[in-house]
Amino acid sequence: MNVSRENLDDLNLVIRIDVVESDYAEGVKKELKNIHKSASVRGFRKGMAPMGLIERMYKSDVVAREVDDIISQSLFKYISDEKLDIMGYPMANMEKTKKYDFNTDKEFSFFFDAALQPQVELAWDKVNAKLFKVKLTDDDLDQQIKEMRQRYGKFETPDTCGENDFIYGKAVELDADGNVKEGGVDTFISFELASVKNHDEIAPLFVGKKADDEVVFNPAKAFDADDLEHQLRISHEAALSFTADMKLTISGFSHMTPCELNEEFFKKVFPKQDIKDEAAFRKALLKDMEEAYGQQTDILYANDVRKQLIDNFSAEIPEAFLKRWILSRNEKDLTPEKLDAEWNENYLPGIKWELIDGALEKISPIEPSDKEILEEVKKILRDNNADGNRTEEDIENAAKSIVSDKNNVRNIVDRLATEKAVAIFKAQLKPRAKSISIEEYKEKIK
Repeated sequence: MNVSRENLDDLNLVIRIDVVESDYAEGVKKELKNIHKSASVRGFRKGMAPMGLIERMYKSDVVAREVDDIISQSLFKYISDEKLDIMGYPMANMEKTKKYDFNTDKEFSFFFDAALQPQVELAWDKVNAKLFKVKLTDDDLDQQIKEMRQRYGKFETPDTCGENDFIYGKAVELDADGNVKEGGVDTFISFELASVKNHDEIAPLFVGKKADDEVVFNPAKAFDADDLEHQLRISHEAALSFTADMKLTISGFSHMTPCELNEEFFKKVFPKQDIKDEAAFRKALLKDMEEAYGQQTDILYANDVRKQLIDNFSAEIPEAFLKRWILSRNEKDLTPEKLDAEWNENYLPGIKWELIDGALEKISPIEPSDKEILEEVKKILRDNNADGNRTEEDIENAAKSIVSDKNNVRNIVDRLATEKAVAIFKAQLKPRAKSISIEEYKEKIK
């Protein structure tokens, strides 16, 4: 057997595999003997048919299978031995490979098209991505504490509606005369009274009301178009033009009485820390928020760097081969015409990023190791073990069980990979972080 290749250009090549009878004869002989032992041939007892008959019946298929196994093993061994960084996988070249008769032919030559990954030079000098740092104020801390006190508060269902209650009920659309509109909107809605638009106009209509009371109000004045679309279950276009009054029959109310700002609350938020007073709590919360926003701004930065590296990608890509390879995967409804039409938008960016990812791997590994994934899962389990009910052995076993299915840890893998990529980006680009407010950050992620 002999394996060789012909380089068509810098990226495309043809791999040739020549197989002679001595390469497969022993395997064919062994397999035919196995078939002979168990073959049931009419007119003969099991395993007693003449070997010549077995060969006539089965040899062609056995030779084909043996040759196919040799070809497959030899092809990928050659790629490994020659350290060929190929894209996709080799595909049979049916123009060069002739059709063989495995009954009569003894020697075979098979040809495979393949494409090499191009040498990628990362365009660091053309990347000007901005790294941001969210600057938190006392007001930001106050707002976070308010939300957390609400989250850990006591759920109550009052008899009458208050300024900050959630309201539930069935709303029906009214016509210009104040009657229920035939075929109009008829749906169940729920909303927080404190968050409505035109609060001074809308809130007095509900405060003090009880269950089963009816309130006529204009939802277009209470909600913006997005909320109106959600509340009334109508299209966005319909929400933009909706101006009718509605009658709401109140089903009930609910609200959360905020937690007291005390040690019990501090323990709920930070169960592993012994926080005694508000000052220490604010310090811990500030650190926690800075870390959380730091992770988010790192992701924002990584996405920007990736986009700019893709936009400035200059290496040649074996496009014809890759299109053929993608079509060979038999994706549903994918035609050559559809692939061409979607190539630049849906396929090429992903291919470029894979090549960029490979170039980054040469700087420093991005894909997290199994050990790193396991340790991260164990850390998460420890953080969630505030009551100490699980032993370290329990955590170890649970973590191993979780990581045994990669689908369970896909988000963790992606996060760790992003962290590694960000570390490379920062080392290569040495960005200076620009301070922004929470509001500015929210604008950037819209």
